[in-house]
Amino acid sequence: MAAEESSSSPGGITPLQQILASGTGALLTSLFVTPLDVVKIRLQAQRKPLSKGRCFLYCNGLMDHLFVCQHATACSTWYRAPTYFNGTLDAFVKITRHEGLTSLWSGLPPTLVMAVPATIIYFTCYDQLRDFLCYGLGYHGSHIPLIAGALARLGAVTVISPLELIRTKMQSRQLSYMELGVCLRSAVSQDGWLSLWKGWGPTVLRDVPFSALYWFNYELVKKKMSNTKAAVESPFLVSFSAGAVSGAVAAVLTLPFDVVKTQRQIELGNLELGPSRKQRSSTWGAMRRIRAESGTRGLFAGFLPRVIKVAPACAIMISSYEFGKNFFQQQNKIKQQNV
Repeated sequence: MAAEESSSSPGGITPLQQILASGTGALLTSLFVTPLDVVKIRLQAQRKPLSKGRCFLYCNGLMDHLFVCQHATACSTWYRAPTYFNGTLDAFVKITRHEGLTSLWSGLPPTLVMAVPATIIYFTCYDQLRDFLCYGLGYHGSHIPLIAGALARLGAVTVISPLELIRTKMQSRQLSYMELGVCLRSAVSQDGWLSLWKGWGPTVLRDVPFSALYWFNYELVKKKMSNTKAAVESPFLVSFSAGAVSGAVAAVLTLPFDVVKTQRQIELGNLELGPSRKQRSSTWGAMRRIRAESGTRGLFAGFLPRVIKVAPACAIMISSYEFGKNFFQQQNKIKQQNV
């Protein structure tokens, strides 16, 4: 019993159980949110068909992924010319009817290879850091979730960024693993090890403030709602509501960084397609260019679609994660009582 307690966090579950809870939440979030993004891409492709040499962003509810259309036939899975959609609901119905239900999850499996580990690192590190700051160092206050959230996201982005770059290279150039090794060694010898973290800057600039704001607001809203009758009757609903509210707030406040990150990711994909493409700009340079071309409103482009996508994704992820943690807490209590 003592050994089991020592291996558990102050939250009553072990790091392995935190990993299982966050991994399950990541899979559920992807299953629910992916169809929304697939429909969005198909509607966009209907207006402007995807072709060889073009890049587009795909989101599985956990993170954005860059897809490169190296071959027109490979891109055709994202849009079928004979099917015309009159809107979002019509697209859901026609895709399911003519292409099968599984088409709504096109492109999901390869993105989960990075999204699930990134989410596991992120959520597990957040809980561990928060508990360490509170119980290990004795710090208390509303700033603890903010600090823990920012550091956890920074670590997850730093670990995953080279893997995302490798995936983009393999997809854009159709490289084998041996050819990929040669390509990476060449890049490192020319530009140094930091070349493996291309795109790290704009990702950190968006994701770290987002995470800091998200966890700060989540813990705040959850604490406020915990004093209500609903918290006792349905803790899942409390987590879901707090996650949706905090996700929406963080999405709005970090929207300019999301706009810049999107452009930088597309630029990175274009650079992978060929040396003739224009050189990528800096993060602040891209922000100044957007403001000069479209005004301040340009930095807040896509406000509604981002909130509609982020809020439910955050709600599903955190409520699933909290449900998993509660399940393991109950199991651990039963085990301790039987010892």
